[in-house]
Formats: sequence, structure tokens, C-alpha cells
Amino acid sequence: MAKQPQPISPMKNFFAGGFGGVCLVFAGHPLDTIKVRLQTQPKPKPGESLLYAGTLDCFKKTLAKEGVKGLYKGMAAPIIGVTPMFAVCFFGFGLGKKLQQRTPDDILTYPQLFAAGMLSGVFTTAIMTPGERIKCLLQIQASSGKVKYAGPMDCVKQLYKESGIRGIYKGTALTLMRDVPASGMYFMSYEWLKNLLTPAGKSHNELSIPSVLFAGGMAGIFNWAVAIPPDVLKSRFQTAPEGKYPNGFRDVLRELVREEGIGSLYKGFNAVMLRAFPANAACFLGFELAMKFLNWLAPNL
Repeated sequence: MAKQPQPISPMKNFFAGGFGGVCLVFAGHPLDTIKVRLQTQPKPKPGESLLYAGTLDCFKKTLAKEGVKGLYKGMAAPIIGVTPMFAVCFFGFGLGKKLQQRTPDDILTYPQLFAAGMLSGVFTTAIMTPGERIKCLLQIQASSGKVKYAGPMDCVKQLYKESGIRGIYKGTALTLMRDVPASGMYFMSYEWLKNLLTPAGKSHNELSIPSVLFAGGMAGIFNWAVAIPPDVLKSRFQTAPEGKYPNGFRDVLRELVREEGIGSLYKGFNAVMLRAFPANAACFLGFELAMKFLNWLAPNL
């Protein structure tokens, strides 16, 4: 007989998710910097070669030019943004699960877990869109050499002055297109892998650390497999000059496919997948450990 499952507590999910987010940023930020630099590098002039030949080349050049600090550029914004965002993300997932349970010990089906994950994607978009817009603008100004913004707060001020709240929330539809299906995939695949790795008759809570790391890392890969095409469009759209794409993402998609073919929708694939595994493994491990601690601290909450 498996132990009575701990009732789902969206509040505990909130705090444990925040801790998972901090673990994710530390593990993944260097590759995120490389991903954005690769996705937004300028098209070479005839006869010139690309600024970065690929993931490894970008890594080497960044290290040589800016040292380890260069890889952790702009990390304050994601730590400030990601901690509440993952907290809200895991809270949304917990809430989505709770809303679908008739009784506290109901076992949810995979489509239900997918739906709960999608709800968490809606929750996070509200926090995510401005954070991502600012992050992309700061990351590309470092590699393009033109310094327009002194830092995250200055960036918010200037965007607000230029085009009000809409300027800060530019790319919301694309962020939703990216995060809603991808979050469904993320949480569903994590729960599926946890079930797969749990020996018969044992409870999820007894999973070994390598198993949690594997399930979390793979969930990250499933998440990004769904998220990369809208992510490429979003990076382009959010860093484009005002008015370049009057019809929003349809214009970005048309231009990308016309200029660089359909494969360009998977730009930065290696950097993303390399980062997805360790970052999300770290995230879910942080989440599970924080959950254990919270369940021990306040078993009845």
C-alpha cells in the first residue's frame, strides 16, 4: 500500500517552485546568453563570415572577450524575474491539478496534467513577457556594441516613455503561444517520467536524486521541443525596431521562412537543448528538495 499522498498545496508549490527557479538560473544562464547571441547575430555581409560559427565558438569568444562574467551577463534580471515566475508557474500547476480533483486522493490522467500545465503557462505569461523583452534587449546590446539602456530599470523606463505599457508587453501573444503548450508538455512529461522511473509499489517521493535529475532534464527537453519555433519568432519580434512587423508574428514568420528557410525556426537548437537538460534537472531537483523540506516543516498546510 503506497503512503497516503500529500494533498496538493498550491502555496507550497509556490515557494518550492521559486527555489527551483533560482537553481535553474544558476545552471542555465551561461547557455541562455549564448542562445540569444546566436539567435540575434547580424546577417554577415557578402564575403564575411558569421560572427559566431556555432554554440562552442560563441562560448569560446564570449569567454575570451569577457571572461566568466560575460556568460553571467544580465543574470540579475532573470533571478529577480525567474524566482517569482517559477513560483507562479508551479503554483499554477498545483492549482490546475487541485481544480481537477474531486477528492484529495484522485489520481489525475495525463491529459488532465497537460491541462494543469497549460494553466501554469497562462499564469507565467503575465510576468514573463516584460522580463523576456528586457532580457533580450539587454543581451543583444552587449553583443551589438550600441549601449542604449543602462540596466533593467532604465530599459523599463525608456520603453514606457516610448510606447506605454504596450511597449513593455510587446510579444504577449507570442509568449502565450510559446508557454501555454510548452508548459503543458513540461509538467506532463515530468509526471510521466516520474511514474516510469518509480518502481512498482513505491511512492514518487522515494525517487532517487539521479531519477529526479533525469526526469527534470528530459521534461526541459520536451518543453523546448515545443517552444523553440515560437521562441525564435519572439526573440526576433521583441528585439525588432518599432513598426518593423506591423502584423505581428505573421510578418516575422514570413520574413524568416522567406530569408532563411523553415530550418531557421529551430535556430539556437543546440544551445537550447544543451541548457534545457541541466537547467531543468536543477530546477526540479530544487523543487522536490524544497517540497520535502516544506512538507516536513508544515505537514498540514
